[in-house]
Amino acid sequence: MGEQQQAGPRPAPGPGEPPPGGVLAVVNAAAGSAREAAVDAVVGELGREADVELRRTRGLDDLRAALLAGDGRRVVLLGGDGTLHAALQLLWDAGATRDVGPLGVVPLGTGNDLARSLRLPLDPVAAARVALRGRPRDLELLVDGHERITVNTVHAGIGAAATARAQRLKGVLRAGAYPVGALWAGVGAGRGFRLRVEVDGRVVATGERPLLVVGIGIGGTIGGGAPLVPAADPHDGVADVVVSTSTGPLARLGFASGLRSGVHVDRHDVTTTTGRTVEITALEGTFRLNSDGEVSDPQRHERFEMHADVWRVVCP
Repeated sequence: MGEQQQAGPRPAPGPGEPPPGGVLAVVNAAAGSAREAAVDAVVGELGREADVELRRTRGLDDLRAALLAGDGRRVVLLGGDGTLHAALQLLWDAGATRDVGPLGVVPLGTGNDLARSLRLPLDPVAAARVALRGRPRDLELLVDGHERITVNTVHAGIGAAATARAQRLKGVLRAGAYPVGALWAGVGAGRGFRLRVEVDGRVVATGERPLLVVGIGIGGTIGGGAPLVPAADPHDGVADVVVSTSTGPLARLGFASGLRSGVHVDRHDVTTTTGRTVEITALEGTFRLNSDGEVSDPQRHERFEMHADVWRVVCP
């Protein structure tokens, strides 16, 4: 059973008014005690202006059922990029990305990169107010040849390799896993990755020069604010692509330094472009993909297609 919180009488809704059918707030039951206070505060804020049901999900089946149980209410997701990724994957698989209506998003993750791109408040209570009174906006999704979706950013190369290695080390090193994983990947990448990249049929990288990273962005940042694809706009219907050949030791250092503020795209060894389809092919070995923090198995080829205006989010 959901936890109910009733609101008092309120006037008929108009522009910027709370949803008339109430709110279904959805949160991962395994979110952890550290976030319980935030969840309580969000539900309290939502309950000031709308009837609220809080659903705590315990897996993908629970999440799917919750997303499809809105029944005219505004569904508000409490969580990070992983929660959004899982929710949209389930809705895409069900052919229901627009059926749930505009989603409210309250960022409770560690990175919250899509929330940053949407200019949502990172304060949960402030984000709850936006979820009630903001304006719905259409968003795009990036879908690969395996029907796997990306809601924010997918990248191949050193970053994905670093994440894969860090996940193996996480149980032992905990918070230190990602710096160690990045170092390991930097050493293991050798001269880089022999990847051919095509955007809308145009060859952006032949694979003759090894690549450090290929980034494809709906949103612009990864890892909690690093602007890998700084020009990305989640509403424009095209993917922004960044390709780096910064593989030498000094070049890698320069790329990493520029990445902190987004000026890496001004380097002579970085190419940027936009398009609706992107293909990555390994000419040597394999590569992994990091999609919204989820790392794929090694593969040799992938094709991505942009789907414009396929879901909606309540934005400021």
